[in-house]
Amino acid sequence: MKEVFCIGELLIDFVAEKQGSNLSLASEFTKKAGGAPANVACAIAKLGGKSAFIGCVGDDPFGTFLLKVLENEGVDISLAQRSEIFTTLAFVSIDEDGERDFVFSRGADKELKYSPAIKKNFNKNIVHFGAATALLGGSLEEAYGRYLFDAITQEAFISFDPNYRADLWKNKTDIFIKKCMPFIQKSTLCKFSLEEAKLLSGKENILDACEFFHEAGSPIITITLGSEGTFVSAQGHSQKIPSVMVKPVDTTGAGDAFIGCLLKQISTLDKIESAIGNTDLLFKMIAKANKAGAITTMNYGAIKSLPTQIQLDN
Repeated sequence: MKEVFCIGELLIDFVAEKQGSNLSLASEFTKKAGGAPANVACAIAKLGGKSAFIGCVGDDPFGTFLLKVLENEGVDISLAQRSEIFTTLAFVSIDEDGERDFVFSRGADKELKYSPAIKKNFNKNIVHFGAATALLGGSLEEAYGRYLFDAITQEAFISFDPNYRADLWKNKTDIFIKKCMPFIQKSTLCKFSLEEAKLLSGKENILDACEFFHEAGSPIITITLGSEGTFVSAQGHSQKIPSVMVKPVDTTGAGDAFIGCLLKQISTLDKIESAIGNTDLLFKMIAKANKAGAITTMNYGAIKSLPTQIQLDN
């Protein structure tokens, strides 16, 4: 089994309780572990895979809490770093219509320092670049780029999820697009939401978007469509793979569950190249990953809602 290295942010989500989308009215918050790459690492570990998290948290009680959450889920945290800067915090409120009020207080996640010693760990393994904050500056962005180069030279299977957050890129989407392109060009697998696919390709048609990404260099494109499933394009074949019908209560982390489940399956292949060349196999893995994403929406909170292998097999 290959090991999957997930690089990026791990943070505290303070979720407002008992009010609408206006944070100024909030008086109660629930502390939750957050961060897309951390969610992916947990998704892989809960399914019996091997995952490691590379990121930075503060040397404070919040950082301790976050690392303990990952460790309890079976994620290797030996490559995580601690900083004297406070742990990154996000304050979020969502009303019944899904409208969000969002305040982001960036801290330790941007302090991740590149470690050349990690390079050898990537050899013939899987490296997932899935951070929402990695392109916002700080030493994390430099480390992100250098780890991409390491993954290439170590012949790793490279996965990229841009995790676009409009709140973090107001009036700067052109910069976001430019910074994403090297990762799209060098990744074996890209996972986009429909919004991200249109934004990054400049195309309104999903087939045109896939063609754009293939021409850029990525052989496997997945575009998640929520309850409708996932559109997949690889080796000249494209298909929309339906999801399973559930009654969602919280969609947080569904995309991370999807890509985590897909990467876990890829990590178990005898020949990892099979994920590229065998579209029938790829489509079957996508269907199972869709189920993982759907199951995650049936409970509140991303990490605790991620499915186990037993749940996925039932």
